[in-house]
Amino acid sequence: MKPGPLARHAGVRRLGAPYDRRGVTDTSRIRNFCIVAHIDHGKSTLADRLLEITHAVSERDMRAQYLDKMDLERERGITIKAQAVRLTHEVRGQVYELNLIDTPGHVDFTYEVSRSLAACEGAVLLVDAAQGIEAQTLANFHLARDAGLAIVPVLNKIDLPAAQPDEVARELAAVVGCDAADVLRVSAKTGEGVTALLERVVERVPAPGGAREDPLRALIFDSSFDPYRGVVAYVRVHDGVLPSRSRVRLMAAGIESDAEEAGVFAPEPTPVPELGPGEVGYLVTGLKDVHQVKVGDTITLSGKGAAREPLPGYREPKPMVWSGLFPAEGGDYGDLRDALDRLKLSDSALHYEPETSQALGFGFRCGFLGLLHMDIVKERLEREFGLELIATAPNVEFHVVRGSEVTVVHNPSEMPPPGTFDVVREPVVLATIITPSDYLGAVLELCQSRRGEMLDLRYLSPDRAEVHYRLPLAEIIFDFFDQLKSRTRGYASLDYEPWGYEEADLVRVDVLLHGEPVDAFSSVVHRDKAYQYGRAMVERLKELIPRQLFDVAIQAAIGSRIIARETVKAKRKDVLAKCYGGDITRKRKLLEQQKKGKARLRRVGRVDVPQEAFIAALRVDQRSGVRP
Repeated sequence: MKPGPLARHAGVRRLGAPYDRRGVTDTSRIRNFCIVAHIDHGKSTLADRLLEITHAVSERDMRAQYLDKMDLERERGITIKAQAVRLTHEVRGQVYELNLIDTPGHVDFTYEVSRSLAACEGAVLLVDAAQGIEAQTLANFHLARDAGLAIVPVLNKIDLPAAQPDEVARELAAVVGCDAADVLRVSAKTGEGVTALLERVVERVPAPGGAREDPLRALIFDSSFDPYRGVVAYVRVHDGVLPSRSRVRLMAAGIESDAEEAGVFAPEPTPVPELGPGEVGYLVTGLKDVHQVKVGDTITLSGKGAAREPLPGYREPKPMVWSGLFPAEGGDYGDLRDALDRLKLSDSALHYEPETSQALGFGFRCGFLGLLHMDIVKERLEREFGLELIATAPNVEFHVVRGSEVTVVHNPSEMPPPGTFDVVREPVVLATIITPSDYLGAVLELCQSRRGEMLDLRYLSPDRAEVHYRLPLAEIIFDFFDQLKSRTRGYASLDYEPWGYEEADLVRVDVLLHGEPVDAFSSVVHRDKAYQYGRAMVERLKELIPRQLFDVAIQAAIGSRIIARETVKAKRKDVLAKCYGGDITRKRKLLEQQKKGKARLRRVGRVDVPQEAFIAALRVDQRSGVRP
């Protein structure tokens, strides 16, 4: 294999050394592309082979999943953050600059994918030759096509014994609209066909537009925070030139700053004198306030060379799931606020606002794109910022209609009691499920049990079916995906997108301890499932709440109507133990005194719910049978 242009420099270029473009002098030899696929179809492995073939990383420094920087990504084997890297490759005597963005594959991180597509002109659509086209494959294809990107269809894992490259190639060609012979076949594990893929990218993906003479316009598609250098913006230059150490202006925020450094990811951060049109890199903005740099903002130069019209930017992501995050120690509230501010830089889909709970104190109501997104954010906050957090039960956003007034409810405790409003509307999603035909009946039964409405059903092949259902979002955020995988032995795949809001018969179920409602345990559920949820919740709390000196009633209620109850019996003290023989009136007197004491405790006593009980009751992965 011929050494790449960076072979002599790989592994020895130090941070701060200038980057050598090796003859790439104009935009005609720049290609910006990303890899999109369903989860676990080999995106990160393919990125590793591209790094090796272009000699961007030395053999000594190379490791599996090189672009997955977080320990959390490497432990779970998934990509959470899109990562950009600059490669240099020679094709037919010409040196090309390839800016690659490796994107996540899970449905919860679709917004991360959509932002990456805006920084590219082409996309490699990767499909596992053994598993075939999955739901997220179709979703990513439509995202790339709607963004106007050139699509390069590729089959991966052709070396597997279970691979069916011919059949899957025909399916993929039918989706993309090309000939089956045009579908490349590669093995990211062995490197077979990867060099041909680079050549195909150079042929199919158009060069970026833009002129060096135009005023600077650079789109911020991601950002991070460095404790020493401040906010680092990841940018794609559309027009003009972005030099290092320049005075820049953020057009949407209206803020000017002295930028310290411009650079590229090759694959480590490497300073360059300037970023030209079509290039992808980073800019150390010199700003310390994390609220001033917004993803989707446009960077231009300050003064005469400034652009007047900003770039379109991105649509604002809409949270699908809401949950409260509270510090286990009340004094950590300020640290949690600072941690959310910094995490927001690298995760623009995260929404949060202050919230107060009677049971848990001060915290934040956070909006997420899904349960996995929620789990990742919570774990990142705990790992990267050293916090111990309590997450309340996730729920969706509801619209409560009272006459002409519409109230948006994110927290179940804000839901008004029955009879005080006209209707409640809940979010509905369009779910796309691809399953083997043998398990189609089990999939349809599951969707019907979750109040689903089937829209259409078609067969991709005699053995694979694609079904579209309209489902309430509240029915799928808990264990729907687990149930789907269980009933299809792991073969089915799921993707969903917002459909709108529809009226539903929803009620708020409150949990009362000793007659006092605990807002952290409230939930909004469908009336048909309210009793089941209330019964499961009180039974679980009975196991978790320790015994007191008096009986503790645990009740589930809809408004003023009790629908389920359990009692934690009081600790018993044998007051007659010291009476051996003697008159019966003495024993009766002692029992009456004990009875009065317990009655007094019931009036003035408070139920002590330990923190461990809150954590155990609110943990999603332990709420078997406690699904709203």
